[in-house]
Amino acid sequence: MSAKPEFREALASPPAIKAPRGSSREWRAFWHNPLARLGVGGLAFMVLFAFAGPLFWHQDANQPNLLQTLAAPTLHHPLGTDSLGRDYLKRMMLGGQLSLLVGFAAALVTTVIGVLYGLVSGLVGGAVDAVMMRFIDIMYAIPYLFLLLFLDSVFRPNAAVLIFVIAALSWFGVARLVRSEVLSLKHRDFVEAARAMGSSTWRIMIRHLLPNVMGVVVVNATFQVADAILVVAYLSFLGLGLPPPTPNWGEMLSTSMQYMFQNAWWLIYPPGIAILVVELSVNFIGDALRQAFDPRLNRTRT
Repeated sequence: MSAKPEFREALASPPAIKAPRGSSREWRAFWHNPLARLGVGGLAFMVLFAFAGPLFWHQDANQPNLLQTLAAPTLHHPLGTDSLGRDYLKRMMLGGQLSLLVGFAAALVTTVIGVLYGLVSGLVGGAVDAVMMRFIDIMYAIPYLFLLLFLDSVFRPNAAVLIFVIAALSWFGVARLVRSEVLSLKHRDFVEAARAMGSSTWRIMIRHLLPNVMGVVVVNATFQVADAILVVAYLSFLGLGLPPPTPNWGEMLSTSMQYMFQNAWWLIYPPGIAILVVELSVNFIGDALRQAFDPRLNRTRT
C-alpha cells in the first residue's frame, strides 16, 4: 500500500519545522513601536536603579538613627529618612531588588510549568487532556486570594516561598493558552510528517510545537511579571510578605500610609511611583510584543 502523496514528499526529505512567530520582521516591528521603547527604557531604568544604585550610594539602609527620624529630603538623604532614621533612597533600591527578582523569577517558573502542562495536555488529548483541564477548572473555582493567603500563612515567608506561592497559583492561564495553540497546530502537515517519520511525542513537543507557541508565551510572560510584582506588593501591603528588616516596595508603601497625615510625602510617593513605573513598563512591553507577534494584528504588514 503506497503512502499518501504528502507523506511521500516528507519521507524523501526531513520535514522543515514551521517558522516560529519570532522572525526578524516581528522583532523590527516591536522595536519600532513607541510603547516598546518606552517600556524597555522604563524597565531598564528601574533595574539599574535597584541593582546598580547600591554600588554608588553607600548609605546604610538598616542602621537606625533616632536623631533623624522622618527627616525631609536633603542632599545627604535625597528621599529623606523613615520612622527609624534610615536612608529611604537606599531602602528603595534594596526593596526594588527583591520586588524585581521575585517578580521575574515567579513569572519564569509560572511560564515553564504552564507551557509544559499545556503542551502535554494539548498534544496527548483524549482522557488525559480532559482530566488535566478539569483539574485547572477546579483550581479556578477556588478564590485566588484565599489560596494565596492560605499558602503564604502556612509557609514561612522568604523569597523562595513567595516565588513558589505565586507560581503555584498563576500557571493555569498559561497552560490553557498553550493548550489552545497546540490544538490548532497538532494536525498541521509538519506535525503529521514528524509522526510519520517516527518522532516521539517528546520530540514533537520540543522541536515542532514549542517554537511555534513561543511568540504567544513570550507575550504572556511579560504580563506574568507585572502580575507577580503586584502580588508581592499587595501581600506585603497586607503584612504577609517578607518580615522586617527586609525591604520591598509593597511593605514600604504599607508602612508609610500611617504617616500620611504627618505630611511625610517622601515615604508614600516613591514606592508607589516605583511600582507604577515597573507595571506600566512591563505592560507596555507586553502590549508591543502582542502587536508585533499576533498574526491577527500584523496581517496588514505581511
